[in-house]
Amino acid sequence: MSRRNPLLLTLVILPVLAAGVFQVTDRETSQNEPDARKSERFGAAGDGKADDTDALQRAVDSGVGDIRLPKGTYRITRPIVINLDKVGYTSIHGGGVAKIVMAGPGPALKLVGTHKGTASPKSFQDNVWQRQSTPMIDGLEIIGQHPEACGVEVSGTMQLTITRLVVREALHGVHLVDRNRNVILSECHLYHNRGIGVFLDRLSLHQVNIANCHISYNTGGGIVVRESEIRNLQIACCDIEANTGGAGDPPSANILFDTTVGSIREGAIIGCTIQHSPTPVEAARPASAPEGSANIRFIGTSREEPHKVGNLAISDNLMSDVEINIHMVHARGVTITGNSIHRAFAANMLLEDCSNIVLGSNLFDRNPDYGFDSPSGLVFRDCQDCTLTGLHINGVLNSPAGLVVESCRRFNITNCTIVDCDNCGLLLKDVFHSRVSDCLIRDDRPEAGSVPLEVIDGGGNMIVDNLLGT
Repeated sequence: MSRRNPLLLTLVILPVLAAGVFQVTDRETSQNEPDARKSERFGAAGDGKADDTDALQRAVDSGVGDIRLPKGTYRITRPIVINLDKVGYTSIHGGGVAKIVMAGPGPALKLVGTHKGTASPKSFQDNVWQRQSTPMIDGLEIIGQHPEACGVEVSGTMQLTITRLVVREALHGVHLVDRNRNVILSECHLYHNRGIGVFLDRLSLHQVNIANCHISYNTGGGIVVRESEIRNLQIACCDIEANTGGAGDPPSANILFDTTVGSIREGAIIGCTIQHSPTPVEAARPASAPEGSANIRFIGTSREEPHKVGNLAISDNLMSDVEINIHMVHARGVTITGNSIHRAFAANMLLEDCSNIVLGSNLFDRNPDYGFDSPSGLVFRDCQDCTLTGLHINGVLNSPAGLVVESCRRFNITNCTIVDCDNCGLLLKDVFHSRVSDCLIRDDRPEAGSVPLEVIDGGGNMIVDNLLGT
């Protein structure tokens, strides 16, 4: 039986792999062609000085498909348009060593497809499967050098995958518009942009996963949805920080779902760290400004139509260091469980005109190591049909109560611990047909002057089997 020399095999294989890695654009290029010649096949210099716009556009328009940029800085002055129906399947890879500098207005990369159907296989035209599906961007850095420069803009695609993308110093990082289906955004860094990290803008999109990303210091917001129809939006295991506007900027949110126009349903925000206003604590907006910075903000359509944002889950996240950690207006059908929430400058939660909310087994604590006394209460106002259970609320300061339920009806509040809060533990004001039972509400601080439970007006309530004391 013959034996092959493993060293000889290694020596044969490694040059082939190396040539594949540094292959720039054209699979027909000879594997023996020097790397320098390959990188210049379409005329790209990659030196950060020359204008490589035409060269990169030629690479895309050639239809080669698998475009690999070697190490270098590619300066462009207008968007590289990837018309998928024209050029066919396309992927752009930077290998973590290629950088595009966008020195003109608009997105550095603009992907355009023609898919107008749903995610159902029956809704697809043949040309989408044959030429357009699964475009990819991977291992690339984009830097903005123009006030209107953006990272990536996408419309009309099916099964878009964006991985290991870095966008900084631009307007928006990833901008999804018009209509897309089945989008994956993963392992990306969207950092210090003037606008929004991930912007879902006037968009019809079903099935979108945003996972394992760092989205930080984007002045206009971290993940923002506006004027869109969104279903199946999953945000998981991300670090989303300081996307709430700087000094002099309008306040925003780390995650903002705005359905003043449109709707957002069937989604989850799971396992993320969501925190920080980029301004110092002392510069935080006062509690009288409800439209200040927030970690998660849902804005529904209206009091008459309070069900356009909902069927959502917020679970197992860490939230802190903004004016309001969770702010919802006109939301319906949201489950909030397993979160650790603290250090809000106005309120840990503010829910207004919401219904069918389940708030269960969340921790609202004050860790003394942080050394800042923030109000951090919970407020439900003009809400109905809500269940609050298993809450742990500790050390709310300078607020009417640890938990305020005002002008609400049909609340079920059970098995909660509310301790050491200023003024009052639980305040029920103008509450009807609600139940409070099996709660521990106390203030054992020296010289505490608070009351455990206060009921103002309202009626038809049951308050039983609670342990109250000071």
